[in-house]
This record gives sequence, structure tokens and C-alpha cells, in this order.
Amino acid sequence: MIPFVDLRAAHAEVEEEVLAGFARVLRDTAFVQGPDVAAFEEEFAAFSGVAHCVGVGNGTDAIEIALRAAGLPEGAEVVIPANTFVATAEAVVRAGLRPVLADADPETLLLDPDAAAAAVTPRTAAIVPVHLYGQQAPMAALQALADRHGLAVVEDAAQSQGSQQAGRPPVGLAATSFYPGKNIGAYGEAGAVLAASAEAARAARLLASHGSERKYVHESFGFNSRLDTLQAVVLRAKLKRLAAWNERRREAADRYAKLLGGAEGVRLPAVAPGNVPVWHLYVVRVAERDRVLDALREAGVQAQIHYPVPIHLQPAFAGLGRGPGDFPVTEAAAGEILSLPMHPHLTPEDQERVAEALVKAVG
Repeated sequence: MIPFVDLRAAHAEVEEEVLAGFARVLRDTAFVQGPDVAAFEEEFAAFSGVAHCVGVGNGTDAIEIALRAAGLPEGAEVVIPANTFVATAEAVVRAGLRPVLADADPETLLLDPDAAAAAVTPRTAAIVPVHLYGQQAPMAALQALADRHGLAVVEDAAQSQGSQQAGRPPVGLAATSFYPGKNIGAYGEAGAVLAASAEAARAARLLASHGSERKYVHESFGFNSRLDTLQAVVLRAKLKRLAAWNERRREAADRYAKLLGGAEGVRLPAVAPGNVPVWHLYVVRVAERDRVLDALREAGVQAQIHYPVPIHLQPAFAGLGRGPGDFPVTEAAAGEILSLPMHPHLTPEDQERVAEALVKAVG
């Protein structure tokens, strides 16, 4: 079986360092907000080119906390892409806001700036661009849209750690996830808020720790979503290797493009001009996707779908009042997209087997 993600291989690279770090934490009993948390926050902020990083419990909390830190009015509308994981919409609702969906660009499947502009109303307070599959949304156009209407921008960067985009505005406020399968993954749940300003970072930190900087003094509303010290140990070890791992992903993506470039019936992923992706996912599009997926799995290839049911067609979000046909690009893609195995330890031989199985299944 060719795994979709090889977490065992990733662990083998960091095992010695992680076990030594765990032993240190256990010896010092620094279980909550230990020194490794502060060290990781500083290191990941530097890696991301942002002034501040606040470690939190998971990626969904990170989006909610970032939205709350932005100080948006209760019940305001937030434009998000229809093509995203449900956590983006969940976090908006949890923050006391209303998600308003916009369709995807037909080539990249990222948030379409024109669709986002059409979704803006007088009640809109923010836009949440999602950097999907490992490449960034069109930030210059989306920031210009936000500036025209006085909107906050909170980036969902759960899939794009280390990605680059030429000419993009600097990060103001962003959220990321360290779920185990991410480009840098913890050994459980973890996330972070990235902020340009000290004020936003402080607001996020208060929210993540019961609204408190000093024990038993709670100056604002908050809840419990702190980055675990043991997870910070794992993340520090993996962060040292993230740039190299991302480069391996790029090499694997180039190899897939060469292997599948002439394959009839396989639509390769599009990269927007100026983007340097980190290929969290390698998503192709095929007809009869479900049949092709079954054939791949029978051939020993663990392919996946990201994501088979758009937000507006999820029962949990029926209250948005949207239905089939409202977001045609997203809906069409949902029936075609197929995520091939992608991770830093993917071998050329495995990729050749994946490509051979895919071409056979499509044919």
C-alpha cells in the first residue's frame, strides 16, 4: 500500500530529538506553557516572517481566536470560500459571526476575488482567504477589496506553511493548524495565530487562556486553548526540517507533472502566477472520480478527496439558505477532485506506481 501521508517516516527523522525533549519536559514538569512553547512561538514567527505567534490548541480554535482578536461586530458577515474544509465556516459561527460563501476560481480552486466582491454587503466585516492545497489565495486582489470596504482580513493558512507569493501584502492576522498530516504536524491537535501587531497578539493570547495574563485575574472573555508543551517539542523538531521537507514536496509535485502531463483525462493542478506552493495536497481532476478512486485503492494507492461536499450542501449549514447550483465551480470540482499521495518521503518509484494506476483507472 502506498500511503497518502507517511507519518512514520517523518517521525523517524525527529524521533531522537523528540524523545529527548519529552524527557526534558517530564523532568521539569513543564506541562502547560513551558519554555518549549515560547521557543516554538518565536521560531515559527521568524519562519513565517511575522512579528508574533500565539500557540493554541488546534487549527479551528486558531481561526476563531483570530476572528475574535480582530474585534469584529457581533453577528457581522464574513466572506469565506465555498471550497474549504468545514472548520473555516465553523470558526466563523463560533466567533458569533455569519459566514457568507463565495465561489472558487475555476483554475486554482482558490477564492475568486470577483466572487468575493459580489458577496460583500453593508453587513460584511471581514474576508477569510483560505490558502488551499499549499498555495496562497490571491492576496493582493483580496486585500485591495478589503481596503475598499474597510474589511478585516484573517487568513486561513492551515495548508500553506512556508508558501510564498510575489507581491503579496504582509500578513496582518492569520491562523494555522498543526494537525498531524499538515506540512508541519504535531502528534495530536495544535494550532497557532500569527499577528503583525502586538495588540492583536495580546488579544489572541488572552482569548486562548481564559482572558488572563495573571493567575486569577481575567480581564476579558476567553477559553482554554493553549498549545501543549509536548506538542511544542514535536513542532520545534519538525520546524528545523520544514524548509527541506517542503522542497521535497515541490520535487514530488514536479515529478507528478512529468508523469501525468500527457495523460488523457487527468487535469493537473494549476499554480497561480507568482505563487510558490508547498504542495500540502496534490489535487488532480478526473471524470467519474468515485470509480477512479475505488480503482486506485484496489491497486494499493491511498488517494483521498478534499473535499467531497461543499459547505453550502452540508446539513449543518442548511441555515445559510444556499443550495445546489449556487456555487457552480465549487460544486463541479467537488465531483472531480482527487488528492494523490503527497508527503516529503514519497519515493519516485511510488509515484510511478501511482501514475500508472491513475492512468489505467482513467482509461
